[in-house]
Amino acid sequence: MDSYKKVVETAEFALIKGEYNFCIEYLYPIIESYPLSSKEGVNLRTIIITALSGINKKEEAKQYCKELLKSHDYKVRENAKYLMEIIDSPEIKKPENWNITIERNPNFNKKSLTSLKPNKNKNKDKKFINTSNIPTGETKPFQKGFGLIISLFLLLLIPLLSGCVKIENTLDLSEIESITNNFKIESKYIKKLPWQINFEQKIKEILPDSEISKGELDFSFKNENLSNEKAQETLYKIQKTAGELLGESTDLKINSFENNFFFLKKYNYRIDFDLQNLKSFDDLELSFNIINPSKVSVRGQKNPNLEISKNFIKWKLIPGEINKLEFSFWNWNKLLIGFLLILLILLLSYFVRFYRYQIGSNLPELPSN
Repeated sequence: MDSYKKVVETAEFALIKGEYNFCIEYLYPIIESYPLSSKEGVNLRTIIITALSGINKKEEAKQYCKELLKSHDYKVRENAKYLMEIIDSPEIKKPENWNITIERNPNFNKKSLTSLKPNKNKNKDKKFINTSNIPTGETKPFQKGFGLIISLFLLLLIPLLSGCVKIENTLDLSEIESITNNFKIESKYIKKLPWQINFEQKIKEILPDSEISKGELDFSFKNENLSNEKAQETLYKIQKTAGELLGESTDLKINSFENNFFFLKKYNYRIDFDLQNLKSFDDLELSFNIINPSKVSVRGQKNPNLEISKNFIKWKLIPGEINKLEFSFWNWNKLLIGFLLILLILLLSYFVRFYRYQIGSNLPELPSN
């Protein structure tokens, strides 16, 4: 099978040349090899939709759009809705007076090849295209349907390009007794929205000890040396403040407990983040990153919203749903290990001193009286 890069280059080159049928025939046999859950599968299906639309096979193009609407990625779903709107839009008839026709002399007939031979005795007549100053018609305004389609197009384009806000929170549990929390919010296309500016002011009030960094399109802050309870309290404050400013209630629940196994401790976490009331905020890109001190074990690792790499979890939060995450990791009981290490050093020192005393110094002794 051809590599994905070669497949995309071939398909895109066919689109550029207008060879829509070739593009479709080339992609049909291999499209199922690239699942919808992958970025490659989404890109190839978008190319097929474009090619099918180019040869006016709207029903087949809609079938692929419906597949994209089932994606777990809200951006893919939004693009599929946009494509569906374009496919369903009515066609605009081109006014006849937009066409320019060239008049042809009806008396002109084909001549034999011998009659077309040049005659040296006669001057060559210059032939020009028969054009006249007949106007093609007055310029008329666009039809009503054209203005409606343009308005719909702009309305669909605004949510895609104007309001995308990326929010990312990283919880660093590498030092379980000294947790660090990093929060960042960024506007990807336009200036900050009013609720973002209000959020920045609120954070300065409720978390005065934060290390704050502020830019034209982004805002971030860091909280260090937090205990487990303090870290959870910080997260509660952030989500409560953001929910109030967005005008929708959200609910965050974090449950954690430990299992002690003498030298080792097992930490268990369960996070429930209720974002059901944020259905109207599809332009939010939310992600929660967790850094663990050791290899992490996650329940339900096949979740497409999770990216797991050794001790790192990238959790993509979906607005309009209840997002759940359960994970656990092991960590050494440092206090106990430190105590045993000190005890071992003391015992080793005692035995060295004891056996050294038994062996003696091997120095000559003075005669005793």
